[in-house]
Amino acid sequence: MAIKPTKKLETFKNPNPERDYLIEFECPEFTCLCPRTGQPDFATIRISYIPNQLCVELKSLKLYLWSYRNEGVFHEAVTNQILSDLVKAVQPRSMKVVGDFFVRGGIHTIVTAEHK
Repeated sequence: MAIKPTKKLETFKNPNPERDYLIEFECPEFTCLCPRTGQPDFATIRISYIPNQLCVELKSLKLYLWSYRNEGVFHEAVTNQILSDLVKAVQPRSMKVVGDFFVRGGIHTIVTAEHK
């Protein structure tokens, strides 16, 4: 069975919705393309959230992040898009996405987007 990247984020019911607790993911192999040059951009994406009724399923998150591999997108745009898509899928109590992009042209970029 072939596995392909997808923008579909799957969820499951929060096993402890009565309690605030923090879920954190670190994805050190994120890639997208520079929209100006077409060259690959590499980043570590860090996601932290306090779930409400739903949690994001990890395999779908992996395939979702993989879907950006061939997309030309600015660092600011992709970090905010990841946050928007995750918030729409799981409707968390709070969430933060950090895009920590490798040095490009002598500049190290870190983009932080939050939902409260």
